[in-house]
Amino acid sequence: MKTKLLFFLLVIITLSSLSQNKEADSLVSVLSEIKNENDKVELLNTIASAYYSISGTEVINYADQAITLAKKINANTELGNAYINKGNGNIIIGNYDESISCFSKAKDVFEKELKNSPTEDLKKSLARTYGSMGIVSSEQSNYSRAFQYYIKSIAIYEELKDTSMLSKLYNNVGVAYKAQGEYNQALSYFNKAKETQIELNDTNIGITLTNIGNCHLELKQLSKAQLSFNEAASLVKDNPRALGEWHNSIGTYFYKIDDRSKAISHWDNAIVAFKSIDDKFGIADTYLFKSKLFLAENKYDKAIKNAELTLQLSKQTKALEQQLHAEKVLSQAFEMQNKLPQALLHYKLYTALNDSLSNAENIRKGVQAEMNFEYEKQENTERLELEKQELLIAEENKIKTIKYAAIAISSLLLLGLGFLYYNRKQLKQRLTLEKELTEYEQKALHLQMNPHFIFNCLGAISGFIINNGTDHAIKYLSKFSKLMRLTLEYSQESLIPIGKEIESLQNYLELERLRFNDCFEFTITKSDDIEDAIAIPPLLIQPIVENAIIHGIIPKKMKGNINVAFSLKKDSIICEVKDDGVGIEKSILSKRESVHIHKSMALGIIDKRLNMITKVTNKKASIKSYQISDENNTSEGTKVIISLPIQYID
Repeated sequence: MKTKLLFFLLVIITLSSLSQNKEADSLVSVLSEIKNENDKVELLNTIASAYYSISGTEVINYADQAITLAKKINANTELGNAYINKGNGNIIIGNYDESISCFSKAKDVFEKELKNSPTEDLKKSLARTYGSMGIVSSEQSNYSRAFQYYIKSIAIYEELKDTSMLSKLYNNVGVAYKAQGEYNQALSYFNKAKETQIELNDTNIGITLTNIGNCHLELKQLSKAQLSFNEAASLVKDNPRALGEWHNSIGTYFYKIDDRSKAISHWDNAIVAFKSIDDKFGIADTYLFKSKLFLAENKYDKAIKNAELTLQLSKQTKALEQQLHAEKVLSQAFEMQNKLPQALLHYKLYTALNDSLSNAENIRKGVQAEMNFEYEKQENTERLELEKQELLIAEENKIKTIKYAAIAISSLLLLGLGFLYYNRKQLKQRLTLEKELTEYEQKALHLQMNPHFIFNCLGAISGFIINNGTDHAIKYLSKFSKLMRLTLEYSQESLIPIGKEIESLQNYLELERLRFNDCFEFTITKSDDIEDAIAIPPLLIQPIVENAIIHGIIPKKMKGNINVAFSLKKDSIICEVKDDGVGIEKSILSKRESVHIHKSMALGIIDKRLNMITKVTNKKASIKSYQISDENNTSEGTKVIISLPIQYID
């Protein structure tokens, strides 16, 4: 997952939050006293800059005032600075579309002014603009475009030998590499920034140390990560944005070492820090961390709540990677709650976002080779009208080349998407057919159970008529007809409500008790936790009960007891059949000594049905038998436990 990007906003003022707050208040207090409009627009920009670590909204407010006044008095340099301030204010609150629009306007202003007066201050302003545009591009996961702007900004600062701003840019380049999973490359830039900041005694070193810790965390170098985070702790406390990122990072460290309470505590502190400056991107990332932790702890409602908050904020900032991971958490959480329609909806949204990001990355890689310094060199060395004309012609040819390349790439992309769609459609059809085949196999095994069950019942009726006379036979047949009606009603169903299965078992046990002259008592119980909509395969429990009677109670030659109990355990429904008959070992011995050994089809079919259930649901279904013995190892009966995945009749 792409963690929250910790950038340096490329601004001049880098004071602590407290000192900036005092400075901003003092500047605002003298604003009304300024009469000269040129001085006033410059002061408005200074106030906007002073609010960077206090309030993104206030930055935008004073920048808008500066823009209005700068346009009125044609103060182009201050107009460009005002657009930079407004763009950075929108970065803070997560409005990236507006921020990139502001930076583009600032770029146009400074490029135009540089043609007339190529001063060092104007070059620095243009470099700041490129750096800020790189930040927005990285926040929106457009790293190829981010590198393009960073390279332009670095070139200007290297020319001006501005090591302080270079250190900030090195940090931002490192962030972009880290976001793409190139952690060693990112570390090289972070360490480069760190060395420069140590030389300059730069207070922003805490941000760089946090980024270094994040890289070590991703490389599973936990001790190095902890060391970097501890070094950064006291250096980020006065910067809400940096403090929020530090809490996020150290929270992730504690999560990785399985100290989840500390992880949650740090993430809650991160939200407080980000909310103080209305940083929507940072808040969204923190909610995403929490949603993944709650999902891992099976706290699905909390996971859903935090993922939905992430989704809400990331849609405002148009951060596609955050939306991608939030949709994945929602899909998994709803699936674990057996809310399959919601799970499927969010999985489709996750897949669409994943495809969108993949396609965008392919396009960016296709055009990234076109990015170089040629245009920058031509633009900065433009002096004469002839050179301007040559540049214009070169640009027209470049546009044509890009246009043809874009057409070719688009054609290849469409072909690729068509091929991908066809393959996915074929895969979906194959998976559907495999699932249907498995279900038909399960129904076929179920249909084998019906004649087996009917054969046993008719045999019992025949014996009852011979042994007990006509009146009892009529009573027996009445109960048998009711049992058969229930059996036939669900004979084609793969699942029936658990209440119907219990009703069938009740009828069957009453029939068998009549048949064997009340030689046993029985009870059937169901846990209150079991919902009415929970379903199980029909005729699955009856053969087990039949075995308990025939091979457990009858050989005992005295009155016995049979108990059938249904209960829930985690994600499974448990059926326990218990009798106080002769036990498994004696039953097996009796079968071996018998002249005629009956081969039980039912148990073999049950094994096959359970295997089919496992295939259909991808969850384990099993049956286990135990002999119950007392302290002297004397048999006290048999217990059979069937474990089935929870399924619903809906």
